[in-house]
Amino acid sequence: MNNNDNIFALSSGRGKSGVAVIRISGNDLEKFAKKIIGRTPVPRRAYFTNLRDDSGEIIDQCVVIFFVAPHSFTGTDIIEIQCHGAPAVINKIFEFLRGHNMRVATPGEFSRRAFYNGKMDLTDVDGLVALLDAQTDKQRAAALRSMMGGDSAVYENWRDQMLEISAYAAAMTDYDADDLPPNISDRILERIKTLYTAVSGVLGNYKVSRAIMCGINIAIVGETNVGKSSLFNRIVGASRAIVSDIPGTTRDVVSAQMDIDGYMVNLSDTAGLRNTADFVECIGIERTNTEIANADIVLHVINAGDSTEPISRNEILVINKSDTIDSRDIPGAIYVSAKTGAGISELMHEIRNRIAEITNNGESTVMINARTYDLLMTARDELYAALDDFDGDYDILSEHVRYAADAIGRILGTIGTNEILDMTFSQLCLGK
Repeated sequence: MNNNDNIFALSSGRGKSGVAVIRISGNDLEKFAKKIIGRTPVPRRAYFTNLRDDSGEIIDQCVVIFFVAPHSFTGTDIIEIQCHGAPAVINKIFEFLRGHNMRVATPGEFSRRAFYNGKMDLTDVDGLVALLDAQTDKQRAAALRSMMGGDSAVYENWRDQMLEISAYAAAMTDYDADDLPPNISDRILERIKTLYTAVSGVLGNYKVSRAIMCGINIAIVGETNVGKSSLFNRIVGASRAIVSDIPGTTRDVVSAQMDIDGYMVNLSDTAGLRNTADFVECIGIERTNTEIANADIVLHVINAGDSTEPISRNEILVINKSDTIDSRDIPGAIYVSAKTGAGISELMHEIRNRIAEITNNGESTVMINARTYDLLMTARDELYAALDDFDGDYDILSEHVRYAADAIGRILGTIGTNEILDMTFSQLCLGK
C-alpha cells in the first residue's frame, strides 16, 4: 500500500440514489481540482460545475469541494465530488479518475491515512467502525463519543501517568534520595494503586459496553406448548415464529432484533425443554441451553397452574395463558396472555428495568471491544504485579509499569503492529 498514491472511492452507499459522494485523496490535488472545477479552487468552498471527461463531454452536473492538506479528514488533499447517484454516472466518473493515474482505495484506506497523519488514533478508528455499524441511539452516542476522542483522552492520560511513574521509579536507583521529591516512594505506589483502580473500573464496565454495542440477549425458554412462540410474535409485533398445538414445533432458535429505549435487543425463541428421543429436536434443545448460557435476560415461560423451578439466575418468570385463570398467587411472576396481549405492557416494563440494570443506564466511561479488552487486562495485570511483587526493587516496578503503558499505547496505536492495523482498518468500508 502506497500512501503517496492518489486514491478514490464511493463514500456513499451503492445503488440508485439522488446523490452520491466520491472522495479523492492524494498529494498536490489542487491542479486536478482546478481542471474539473474550471477555476482555481478556494478550499472548503462548494462549486457547482459540469464535470467533463478528457474529450470535453459532460459526465454529470456535480458539486465539487476541495480540502487542502492538512485540513482534511485524511490530512492529505481531498476532493469531494457530489454527483447524481446513478450507477452509470458513478462508473463513468471512476473511469475518468482511473485515466488520471488514480486507483480505487482499499477498505479503510482513507482512515489509515488519517491515522498515519495524526488525525485519528486507533480508539478513534474503533469508534468510527462502531458508528458505521450503529443501529440504535445508544450505539450511536457511545460510538460518537469514542470517535470524537473521548476514549483517547482517558487512555492518553493513563499512559502519560504510567510513563512518568516508570521514569521516576527508574530514577530511584540512579539518584540520591536528597535529589528526589519528598515521599516519592509512597507517592509512586499510591499513583499505581489509583491507576489500577481506574483500569479495573473500566474493565468492570465491559459488560455494559458489550451490551450497548453488541446488543442485549433475551431468550424465551420453557417447556413445550407453553406459548413461547406466541409470546415471541407478540413482543416482536409480527408472526415470525410458527405457532402450533403440536409439541416440539420449534426445533431451532428463531431470532429478531429490536430497539428498546435506544438499546439493541436480540430476542430469541427457543425449542421447548423436554425429554425426547427425536434427534433433530435434541439438537434444538442443546441450542436452547446455549441460548440460556449466553442470555442477559431469560424469559422463563410456564402455563398458568404449572409449578416450576428457576432455570437461570437472570430470569423473569412469565406465566402465560392468564386469560384462562382467575388467581395470580406466584410472587414476582408476571402474568400475560400472548393470545390477547394482556400483561404484555407489564412484561415490557420489567424488561426495561432489567436492561437499565445491565447497562447501568448507559453509563460507560469508554467503549471496549475484544482488542481493547485484552490490552486493558494486560495493563491491569502489570499494574497489579508492580504492587504485589514490590520488595524495594524500583527497577522491576518501573518495568511492570512501563509494560502497562505499552499496552495502553497499543490501544491508541502509539505502539502497534501491522497485524493490529490491518485488522482494525479492514473493518471499514470503501471511502472510509
